[in-house]
Amino acid sequence: MRPDIERPNVFAGPHVDRLKLSRADSDTVALAIAEGTARLIPVWRSRCPLIRMPSPSAFLLEFAGGPFADIHVDELILLGEYGGRAVFTTEIEADVPPPLADGAEFADLRLAASLLPHEEAGLLAYARAMVSFRHRHRFCGSCGAPTRPQQAGRMMVCTNEGCATEFFPRVDPAIIVLITQGDRALLGRQAGWPAGRYSTIAGFVEPGESLEDAVRREVLEETGVVAGATSYQSSQPWPFPRSLMLGFRAEALSTDIHLDDEELEDARWFSRAEIAAGTPLLPFPQSIAFRLIEEWYDAGSVRPLAEETRLHGQG
Repeated sequence: MRPDIERPNVFAGPHVDRLKLSRADSDTVALAIAEGTARLIPVWRSRCPLIRMPSPSAFLLEFAGGPFADIHVDELILLGEYGGRAVFTTEIEADVPPPLADGAEFADLRLAASLLPHEEAGLLAYARAMVSFRHRHRFCGSCGAPTRPQQAGRMMVCTNEGCATEFFPRVDPAIIVLITQGDRALLGRQAGWPAGRYSTIAGFVEPGESLEDAVRREVLEETGVVAGATSYQSSQPWPFPRSLMLGFRAEALSTDIHLDDEELEDARWFSRAEIAAGTPLLPFPQSIAFRLIEEWYDAGSVRPLAEETRLHGQG
């Protein structure tokens, strides 16, 4: 079995049946809500509703009797079917979010994702990404007129009849790559990160560029290192706000580091022994960056990286 299927990255996986309700119209949406089976994931300032105790889990709201009982269907975005229920999301634009029952709270998904069940993390990430799409397409990018939702909120259409441009959710492809040479890995850090944290090299794919070309360009631009042949590893939806991280490994053809474009504050070669000793503070475990480092590390080490990071307080 392929590694990406055997162990999908955080946020990845077929957690929602997007096809079953793909043709839902406003009447279907209203019926699902009226029947009491539908659930809602409100998003406030990019934060999602969670329950902390007894263990972290997603909080899916009922429509009846709650703060969203009178919400108009045009404010909803249909995500699909999850656990046999139609699930929607919507953006809360108020300065203060409505109170949530059962001790739930709005939390930063970037920090909470690793604590959630895998499918729930993916569901909340999907909701966050769709709210971002809706927020950024309230006006037409062609003529500036307001847009209106269609297809249960999964498409926005310009209200100017002479334009009528349709807008669908898009993702921004970004490569993320671990460059290695023998027993060393190339990691860099940005100035705003916590002291000592290093990660893999990443950047957005530019128009007219293949993924392999993007890998070599980003590595050369950010570190001055020449990357050789690349191999695809796995991918991760990254809803901050709407990226698709495409993970690669590549062997270095050169080792001298030159930080010319000021994208990185520092870049260094780290050995497995240094990583095992906790010398660089590694990326969050829920990130594909950590997985790329982990898979390379484990292939040449007796003790898994997950065990090393627990020993050094990084897990």
